[in-house]
Amino acid sequence: MVGVSDSPGAPQRVTYLLVDGENIDATLGMSVLGRRPSPGERPRWDRVRDFAEQAWGQPVRALFFLNATSGSMPMSFVQALLAMDYRPIPLAGGPGEKVVDLGIQRTLDAIADRPGDVLLASHDGDFTAHLRQVLESEGRRVGLLGFREFVSSTFNDLVTRGLQVFDLEDHVNAFTEVLPRVRVIPLADFDPERYL
Repeated sequence: MVGVSDSPGAPQRVTYLLVDGENIDATLGMSVLGRRPSPGERPRWDRVRDFAEQAWGQPVRALFFLNATSGSMPMSFVQALLAMDYRPIPLAGGPGEKVVDLGIQRTLDAIADRPGDVLLASHDGDFTAHLRQVLESEGRRVGLLGFREFVSSTFNDLVTRGLQVFDLEDHVNAFTEVLPRVRVIPLADFDPERYL
């Protein structure tokens, strides 16, 4: 299936790309770099969106979840997201409330009731039950985007059920610089040029 449903007049199948920006940024900073990422070290979100479109050959509805509990938003970043055809979802809540996680969970629950495939950019195991619900719908493709070595082990059971895991650096090519990651590299994927 490449983009269009088999029956005439049926709506075009889409991939829902849900981005947990807080989680990706925190994992990149704390776990990969050990410090706050510089602008040049952050993912190229246009590349992530392009990958989502190419992965399953269909249009993408890209939603980028932001924590706006402070009452303000990074407007230059929001404008950049809009220019890349993302829909920013700035959420606010009470102190300590995981507004981004709750927003993504609710969105996954809503997607479970409609056609379409899902790519979630996060490492957070809080989404396991919600992704399982989407994955159990017949004919659904569900994927996770992140750094493989930091993806929650709670997703392991879903991988055996068909969840695809795409590495942000290796598969998505979301970075312009090689990240200082130490992880297991399958020999077939090893490119010594990256380290020279």
